[in-house]
Amino acid sequence: EKILDTLKAHNAHGSFFILENLIVRNPELVLRMKDEGHLICNHTAKHRNMANITDIEVFRAELESLENSYKELTGADLAKIYRPPEGRFSKKNLEFAKSLGYKTVFWSFAYADWDNNNQMSPESALNKVMSRMHNGAVILLHPTSSTNAKILPELIKKLKAEGYTFKTADEL
Repeated sequence: EKILDTLKAHNAHGSFFILENLIVRNPELVLRMKDEGHLICNHTAKHRNMANITDIEVFRAELESLENSYKELTGADLAKIYRPPEGRFSKKNLEFAKSLGYKTVFWSFAYADWDNNNQMSPESALNKVMSRMHNGAVILLHPTSSTNAKILPELIKKLKAEGYTFKTADEL
Protein backbone atom coordinates (compact mmCIF):
# COMPACT_ATOMS: atom_id res chain seq x y z
CA GLU A 1 0.00 0.00 0.00
CA LYS A 2 2.81 2.43 0.85
CA ILE A 3 4.46 1.84 -2.52
CA LEU A 4 1.18 2.51 -4.33
CA ASP A 5 0.50 5.58 -2.18
CA THR A 6 3.93 6.99 -3.08
CA LEU A 7 3.59 6.27 -6.79
CA LYS A 8 0.19 7.94 -6.82
CA ALA A 9 1.44 11.00 -4.88
CA HIS A 10 4.29 11.46 -7.37
CA ASN A 11 2.25 10.66 -10.48
CA ALA A 12 4.58 7.79 -11.34
CA HIS A 13 3.59 4.44 -12.77
CA GLY A 14 5.33 1.12 -12.45
CA SER A 15 5.19 -2.42 -13.69
CA PHE A 16 4.29 -5.03 -11.12
CA PHE A 17 5.39 -8.60 -11.85
CA ILE A 18 3.03 -10.53 -9.64
CA LEU A 19 2.50 -14.07 -8.42
CA GLU A 20 -0.78 -15.88 -7.99
CA ASN A 21 -0.58 -15.71 -4.19
CA LEU A 22 -0.91 -11.91 -4.36
CA ILE A 23 -4.23 -12.28 -6.16
CA VAL A 24 -5.40 -14.80 -3.55
CA ARG A 25 -4.12 -12.96 -0.45
CA ASN A 26 -4.48 -9.31 -1.48
CA PRO A 27 -6.93 -8.98 -4.35
CA GLU A 28 -7.67 -5.37 -3.35
CA LEU A 29 -4.01 -4.43 -3.96
CA VAL A 30 -4.05 -6.00 -7.41
CA LEU A 31 -7.26 -4.16 -8.27
CA ARG A 32 -5.75 -0.93 -7.00
CA MET A 33 -2.61 -1.45 -9.12
CA LYS A 34 -4.77 -1.92 -12.20
CA ASP A 35 -7.15 0.95 -11.39
CA GLU A 36 -4.27 3.38 -10.79
CA GLY A 37 -2.73 2.69 -14.19
CA HIS A 38 0.15 0.39 -13.33
CA LEU A 39 1.10 -2.41 -15.67
CA ILE A 40 0.47 -5.88 -14.24
CA CYS A 41 2.84 -8.49 -15.62
CA ASN A 42 3.50 -12.22 -15.26
CA HIS A 43 6.06 -13.46 -12.74
CA THR A 44 4.52 -16.97 -12.88
CA ALA A 45 1.91 -18.56 -10.68
CA LYS A 46 4.18 -20.28 -8.14
CA HIS A 47 7.66 -18.66 -8.54
CA ARG A 48 9.21 -21.85 -9.88
CA ASN A 49 12.64 -22.04 -11.47
CA MET A 50 11.38 -21.83 -15.02
CA ALA A 51 14.84 -22.46 -16.50
CA ASN A 52 14.52 -26.11 -15.49
CA ILE A 53 11.26 -26.61 -17.38
CA THR A 54 11.75 -28.40 -20.70
CA ASP A 55 8.10 -29.09 -21.55
CA ILE A 56 6.23 -26.16 -23.07
CA GLU A 57 2.92 -27.39 -21.63
CA VAL A 58 4.31 -27.23 -18.08
CA PHE A 59 5.73 -23.78 -18.85
CA ARG A 60 2.42 -22.65 -20.37
CA ALA A 61 0.44 -23.89 -17.35
CA GLU A 62 2.59 -21.79 -14.99
CA LEU A 63 1.93 -18.60 -16.97
CA GLU A 64 -1.69 -19.33 -17.87
CA SER A 65 -2.65 -20.12 -14.28
CA LEU A 66 -1.70 -16.57 -13.32
CA GLU A 67 -3.35 -15.14 -16.45
CA ASN A 68 -6.60 -16.90 -15.56
CA SER A 69 -6.55 -15.80 -11.91
CA TYR A 70 -5.90 -12.19 -12.94
CA LYS A 71 -8.69 -12.24 -15.55
CA GLU A 72 -11.10 -13.75 -13.03
CA LEU A 73 -10.34 -10.99 -10.51
CA THR A 74 -10.14 -7.98 -12.82
CA GLY A 75 -11.98 -8.91 -16.01
CA ALA A 76 -8.87 -7.74 -17.89
CA ASP A 77 -6.03 -9.51 -19.62
CA LEU A 78 -2.63 -9.68 -17.95
CA ALA A 79 0.10 -7.89 -19.91
CA LYS A 80 2.06 -10.30 -22.11
CA ILE A 81 5.28 -9.37 -20.34
CA TYR A 82 7.13 -11.94 -18.27
CA ARG A 83 9.99 -11.87 -15.79
CA PRO A 84 11.47 -15.24 -14.83
CA PRO A 85 11.64 -15.83 -11.07
CA GLU A 86 15.08 -14.96 -9.68
CA GLY A 87 16.12 -14.03 -13.22
CA ARG A 88 16.81 -17.70 -13.95
CA PHE A 89 16.30 -18.58 -17.57
CA SER A 90 17.46 -20.81 -20.35
CA LYS A 91 17.37 -20.39 -24.12
CA LYS A 92 14.40 -22.77 -24.18
CA ASN A 93 12.68 -20.68 -21.48
CA LEU A 94 13.01 -17.56 -23.64
CA GLU A 95 11.78 -19.43 -26.73
CA PHE A 96 8.75 -20.79 -24.83
CA ALA A 97 7.81 -17.33 -23.59
CA LYS A 98 8.12 -15.86 -27.07
CA SER A 99 6.05 -18.66 -28.63
CA LEU A 100 3.30 -17.88 -26.08
CA GLY A 101 3.29 -14.23 -27.13
CA TYR A 102 5.34 -12.93 -24.21
CA LYS A 103 8.18 -10.46 -24.13
CA THR A 104 10.69 -11.36 -21.43
CA VAL A 105 11.91 -8.42 -19.34
CA PHE A 106 14.89 -8.39 -17.00
CA TRP A 107 16.29 -5.63 -14.83
CA SER A 108 19.41 -3.54 -15.06
CA PHE A 109 19.52 -2.88 -11.33
CA ALA A 110 18.49 -4.99 -8.34
CA TYR A 111 19.74 -5.38 -4.81
CA ALA A 112 19.05 -7.83 -1.99
CA ASP A 113 15.75 -6.29 -0.87
CA TRP A 114 13.55 -9.41 -0.92
CA ASP A 115 14.53 -10.68 2.54
CA ASN A 116 12.19 -8.79 4.84
CA ASN A 117 14.23 -9.87 7.87
CA ASN A 118 17.48 -8.49 6.48
CA GLN A 119 16.81 -5.00 5.15
CA MET A 120 19.54 -2.52 4.26
CA SER A 121 19.37 0.90 5.94
CA PRO A 122 17.35 3.43 3.96
CA GLU A 123 20.40 5.66 3.48
CA SER A 124 22.53 2.81 2.11
CA ALA A 125 19.74 1.60 -0.16
CA LEU A 126 19.08 5.07 -1.58
CA ASN A 127 22.78 5.62 -2.24
CA LYS A 128 23.10 2.20 -3.87
CA VAL A 129 20.17 2.79 -6.21
CA MET A 130 21.18 6.33 -7.13
CA SER A 131 24.80 5.36 -7.80
CA ARG A 132 23.71 2.84 -10.42
CA MET A 133 21.18 4.87 -12.39
CA HIS A 134 21.60 5.32 -16.12
CA ASN A 135 19.45 6.09 -19.13
CA GLY A 136 17.11 3.20 -19.78
CA ALA A 137 17.52 1.71 -16.30
CA VAL A 138 15.01 -0.94 -15.30
CA ILE A 139 14.94 -0.89 -11.52
CA LEU A 140 13.78 -3.97 -9.64
CA LEU A 141 12.41 -3.06 -6.22
CA HIS A 142 10.40 -5.63 -4.31
CA PRO A 143 7.25 -3.96 -2.96
CA THR A 144 7.32 -5.99 0.27
CA SER A 145 10.56 -4.29 1.34
CA SER A 146 10.08 -1.82 4.19
CA THR A 147 13.26 -0.07 3.10
CA ASN A 148 11.94 0.42 -0.42
CA ALA A 149 8.73 1.91 0.98
CA LYS A 150 10.83 4.35 3.04
CA ILE A 151 13.18 5.43 0.24
CA LEU A 152 10.74 5.58 -2.66
CA PRO A 153 9.50 9.17 -2.14
CA GLU A 154 13.07 10.52 -2.00
CA LEU A 155 14.22 8.26 -4.83
CA ILE A 156 11.46 9.51 -7.13
CA LYS A 157 12.21 13.16 -6.24
CA LYS A 158 15.94 12.73 -6.87
CA LEU A 159 15.47 10.87 -10.14
CA LYS A 160 12.97 13.42 -11.44
CA ALA A 161 15.36 16.24 -10.44
CA GLU A 162 18.03 14.56 -12.58
CA GLY A 163 15.64 14.43 -15.53
CA TYR A 164 14.56 10.81 -15.37
CA THR A 165 11.01 9.79 -16.19
CA PHE A 166 9.05 6.73 -15.12
CA LYS A 167 7.60 4.35 -17.67
CA THR A 168 5.91 0.99 -17.55
CA ALA A 169 7.55 -2.00 -19.23
CA ASP A 170 5.27 -1.77 -22.27
CA GLU A 171 6.29 1.87 -22.79
CA LEU A 172 10.02 1.15 -22.83
